[in-house]
Amino acid sequence: MFISEAMAQTVQTATNTAATSGSGIAAFAQLILIFGILYLLLIRPQKKKLQRHEAALNAITKGSKVVIGGIIGTVSKVEDNNELTVKIADNTEIKVIRGYISQVLEEEK
Repeated sequence: MFISEAMAQTVQTATNTAATSGSGIAAFAQLILIFGILYLLLIRPQKKKLQRHEAALNAITKGSKVVIGGIIGTVSKVEDNNELTVKIADNTEIKVIRGYISQVLEEEK
């Protein structure tokens, strides 16, 4: 009777080891799947949005309409690659760093 109990315990241990290694692979696969879904739903769209915003900022020229902190203005001068002069009212111009422009409005044709 002692031998059969020992054999049963050995078989049960082997079964648990196989189940444990299988569940580890399944857990790893689930982790990869969750990361893939998060990448497709969150990270990738944010990267695309950021790229579109950077492209719009780099395309600003004289006459472009921009929004700066809720204030709408027209670019009157591009002084260097990073600094813009924006006309927000008659006889009122402000200097703005290009990175602080929140939105570039489409020009009406």
